[in-house]
Amino acid sequence: MPWLFSWGLADAFLSCYNEPMIENNPEMKSRYAKSLAAFAQAKKLMPGGVSSPVRAFGAVGRTPVTVAKAKGPCVTDIDGNLYIDYIQSYGPLILGHADEGVLVAINKATQKGTSFGMPCLGETKLASKITEMVPSIEMLRFVNSGTEATMSALRLARAATGRDKIVKFIGCYHGHHDSLLVEGGSGMTTLGCPSSPGVPKSVTQDTLLLPFNDLGRLSELLSEQGHEIAAVIVEPIAGNMGCIPPATGYLEGMREFCSAKGIVLIFDEVMTGFRVAPGGAQEVYGVQPDLTCLGKVVGGGLPCAVYGGKASLMQLVSPQGAVYQAGTLSGNPLAMAAGLAMLEGVCQENAYQQLEALSLRLAQGLSDAASQAGISLQVQRVGSMLCPFMTDQPVTNYQDATACSPADFAVFFGAMLDQGIMIAPSLYETWFVSLAHDSQVIDQTIAAAKVAYAAVAAARG
Repeated sequence: MPWLFSWGLADAFLSCYNEPMIENNPEMKSRYAKSLAAFAQAKKLMPGGVSSPVRAFGAVGRTPVTVAKAKGPCVTDIDGNLYIDYIQSYGPLILGHADEGVLVAINKATQKGTSFGMPCLGETKLASKITEMVPSIEMLRFVNSGTEATMSALRLARAATGRDKIVKFIGCYHGHHDSLLVEGGSGMTTLGCPSSPGVPKSVTQDTLLLPFNDLGRLSELLSEQGHEIAAVIVEPIAGNMGCIPPATGYLEGMREFCSAKGIVLIFDEVMTGFRVAPGGAQEVYGVQPDLTCLGKVVGGGLPCAVYGGKASLMQLVSPQGAVYQAGTLSGNPLAMAAGLAMLEGVCQENAYQQLEALSLRLAQGLSDAASQAGISLQVQRVGSMLCPFMTDQPVTNYQDATACSPADFAVFFGAMLDQGIMIAPSLYETWFVSLAHDSQVIDQTIAAAKVAYAAVAAARG
């Protein structure tokens, strides 16, 4: 793979790290000229110039690049700059961008029609594959986004239990529906918006908040109010405040407490599903929830999601039961074909061993690069999800994550971007490695990180 970044540009970056890079460096301004113009036009037509807030690069003080195309581990912007990509559409592209098997499946499906609003065989085939890979899912319903999946799962839990209250964990993000739009991570933390105007207090008054990884606080709350709580919803690996694994015994204790109180346990595996293991985080930790939410990975990166679990719960969903949920595009034939191709691809021999080896190489390389620059670093990783926190202490919850310096991250992000490495423009997002990455691009990333951590050290003075 060609190394497109100029090491002279790296020296320029290090010499003026504390200045607005693009405006004060003609070479930089030329490098991003088309993206600058495109974003200026986009801001006239869309709020903030984007379709999702974190894409605006606001927290890192940069103008977002506009993507022209993507293939394998890389994206290319409209200026022709190539980037090794660790966003991977925020997780679902386990096979990398534009995987040939997924493209062939989509193209074949397209020839038969793009949307039916009626049953198609693809739904049953994909549903069968998902239930085979995730044993806790006995029945499922296709929807179009992770937000729809978590919203529907909570409605089902409330209907099944006859209770109203739900428990979520500070820093976990489960989509933008009203009842969960409190103390979320991801872009909400990046933008300083722990909740949102337009969400009535009456909607969130039954949402109870707890710190992630504190089993004692959970036990106390469920002992006091368990008879009023319909569901506990959690990211089993918190991926919206970095990559924060569950503490030893945390998920097991959560499962035990929920079972004892008749509370529906919901795992939001929108990020972790099929990524950290064939059966997701619940396979890694050996804990089965009552309901699971899966995201766009089940559509091969196309708009698609799932909520599913015990048949006794799912049979309450309309038309079999009375819990109403519907969607014209649910089970879209293109997403069904792409999702099946994606899951068949990740089931190939040694796929997860390859992901593990590449991710371990990256994590170790980032640690070494930071150490050489005198930067304390905690690289937290589960499988092909990882996040490097610039701190000397393990990050176990939202409070720990937000104690890390946004200014340090902004310097690091800019240096990586200018060297052709694309990571999410937020301190609180996870990096994702795909099967399309290889040792060469991992090593290029590590080399860039050495420059970026040196820039952080220089910025600190």
